[in-house]
Amino acid sequence: MTSNDWLGVFFAVGTFVAMVVVYVMVFNPRNKDAFNSQSDMALREDGEYNNSGDKK
Repeated sequence: MTSNDWLGVFFAVGTFVAMVVVYVMVFNPRNKDAFNSQSDMALREDGEYNNSGDKK
């Protein structure tokens, strides 16, 4: 295998591991409140507070 093949394998495995970590974080019930408090972040005006009281 060439160096480009090994680089592709490294990035594919790294991407797979990163996606598994993200899925575990998102679907963990302990993180539900944190993610729900940020669910309307794109719709908030500047200076508004989120549901947990943090100013964003």
